[in-house]
Amino acid sequence: MATTAEQMRAWRGPVLLTYGFRPFFLAAGLWAALAMVIWIAVISGQMDLPSAFDPVSWHAHEFLFGYLGAVVSGFLLTAVPNWTGRLPIVGWPLAGLAGLWLAGRVAVMFSAHLPPLTVAVIDLSELTALAGFLLREIITGRNWRNLVVVAMLGALILANGWFHYMAAVGDYPAHGPALRLALAAAIMLVALIGGRIIPSFTRNWLVRRGDAARPATPGRFDQLTLGATLVALALWVWTPETVPTGVALILCGLLQAARLARWSGLRTFAEPLVWILHVAYAFVPLGAVALGAVALYPDQMVGVAAQHLWMAGAIGIMTLAVMTRATLGHTGQELSASSGTVAVYLAVLLSVVCRFAAGILTDWSVGLIDAAGALWIAGFVGFALIYGPALLRPKPAQ
Repeated sequence: MATTAEQMRAWRGPVLLTYGFRPFFLAAGLWAALAMVIWIAVISGQMDLPSAFDPVSWHAHEFLFGYLGAVVSGFLLTAVPNWTGRLPIVGWPLAGLAGLWLAGRVAVMFSAHLPPLTVAVIDLSELTALAGFLLREIITGRNWRNLVVVAMLGALILANGWFHYMAAVGDYPAHGPALRLALAAAIMLVALIGGRIIPSFTRNWLVRRGDAARPATPGRFDQLTLGATLVALALWVWTPETVPTGVALILCGLLQAARLARWSGLRTFAEPLVWILHVAYAFVPLGAVALGAVALYPDQMVGVAAQHLWMAGAIGIMTLAVMTRATLGHTGQELSASSGTVAVYLAVLLSVVCRFAAGILTDWSVGLIDAAGALWIAGFVGFALIYGPALLRPKPAQ
């Protein structure tokens, strides 16, 4: 059987199709910026969406299932061969998956002119095909510990189907259980994957610096925290504004904050490529506590802002951190953040701060939302400009 390197060398087509992270990370960065441009044009009255989704639901859908779907696809198509020791998807099959993702974006955008079932089938096809591939690889490679990742991907697919159904029957999916299920699945993925990579990358960096500090190794406390997180998220999906949900979310947030504190993040400020992972993960407990407070003391404006701590903060910043690090590592570059990369991180981080503040400082909400959108666009355009060339050219020979 050919090795991964041999399989990639045998491919004679575009470099973009030599590994899963290349097309999907580039697509994710471009779509994160373009979808925000479209959203700003819509809310400012300069554009009418040709979508069957209401504008807010389209905006939420294209972040959770469009942008996040691309990042998850690129990450898993790159990580699973390492987990299982099997070959990655390369070439035209990879192009097919990327094409399905793109078809989903087009179908949802122009869904007002298509049958709802057709739109749903097109949009669900890429993640469903990805889940089938991952399940096959994990079972064949007997990599049982990662079945939980497939389960979370399955929850994301289920949530997307539910989202489409709610839109088709005239409901408002952006404020319904379908969106909460998708967000809950995404946060569990951040907690699961983040709990593996953040301590590992931090440990490796501290060792290279000769620092004697070490992040805590995964153990029973992590299992307890993940279990409490799963319970809190399940309650939030089904009963978002009850006292038990509020208490569970706040407890989850405190446990997640303690988990993060065990990973030696305060010792990583010399390397932005490492500290950004800790900053991104901090939005998991922050969002849990904020949403727990909203459950105990309901406020719609604050609730939307708190939800963005997870959507734009935990998910947006964590995915950006993973994309930058993975691109550097897999394209043969030094694992160190440039000044441009730091600027990208700060732009998206400030975007999250502005979006949250817009829900609290209502007198300035319009200006803060505009600033959040502009910073978000700047951050992801910056990512595409800085990392796009590396994604499009071959890895240098070692």
